Amino acid sequence: MPMSQNTSLSGKSAQRAYAGGFSDPVFQSQAVFRALMDGMARPGRIHSLDDSVDPPAPFGKAMGAVALTLLDADTAVWLTPAARASVVSSWISFHTGASSVEDKAAAQFAFVEAGQNLPPLSSFALGTQDYPDRSATLVVELPSLAGGQPLVARGPGIETTETIAPFGLPPIFTTLWRDNRALFPRGVDLILTAGSDLLCLPRSTSLQSAEE
Repeated sequence: MPMSQNTSLSGKSAQRAYAGGFSDPVFQSQAVFRALMDGMARPGRIHSLDDSVDPPAPFGKAMGAVALTLLDADTAVWLTPAARASVVSSWISFHTGASSVEDKAAAQFAFVEAGQNLPPLSSFALGTQDYPDRSATLVVELPSLAGGQPLVARGPGIETTETIAPFGLPPIFTTLWRDNRALFPRGVDLILTAGSDLLCLPRSTSLQSAEE
């Protein structure tokens, strides 16, 4: 069941809930959507988005732009407890109409802002063999999409290999992702964001440490 949204905002909180969206929703959402589609088709490539979107903390700019583009009144979204308790929940509701849910498995999209622990990927909707598209997409904010442990990506959309080095992923991420990849065609898709940049990792992509 959808959680009730905070309708008693006032003052600065109300201003933040209503401000910071797309100034040109059609043009900007199309640009973000193209970046996401290209990112999913070519995993590992970093895309820089228009930084005019200004979501309230704790969301970063790219995370906010992705939310404005992918969410609508027919989607259920999971937020971390910290984000759910902030003005972000009302910002998403006002700009997209999407409802928040507490049950991870009921969400089509999930957002994990910087500084929060990455929940087990298996706790989200993984789809079924007949309907793999009923899985969740996770949007995870990191301090940077560079400077971390080098990971070698292989799979559809990658000619040979693509090396990525997102900074801030948990040490066991490669194991978590390997388990997710083993479920294919089921499994979650991942969008990593940092500031105004994003990088996509569809479930079809395999990752291993560059040291392996």
